[in-house]
Amino acid sequence: MIEIHVQGNEAIERALKRFRKKIDRVKVLKELKARRFYTKPTRRRRDEKLKAIYKYQSRTSSWQ
Repeated sequence: MIEIHVQGNEAIERALKRFRKKIDRVKVLKELKARRFYTKPTRRRRDEKLKAIYKYQSRTSSWQ
């Protein structure tokens, strides 16, 4: 469970910002979205390969 301790004079917006950062670091929302539907292992591997190809192409095309 993620906890944020708010100090006495700290603004709520600042505490929310720290909370969101902590959630991003733990990757809670990403895991929840991934578990929403079952994906077959072959589909997962295919998606990872496509993502890697896209990243590689976007990195190499920016240098030319």
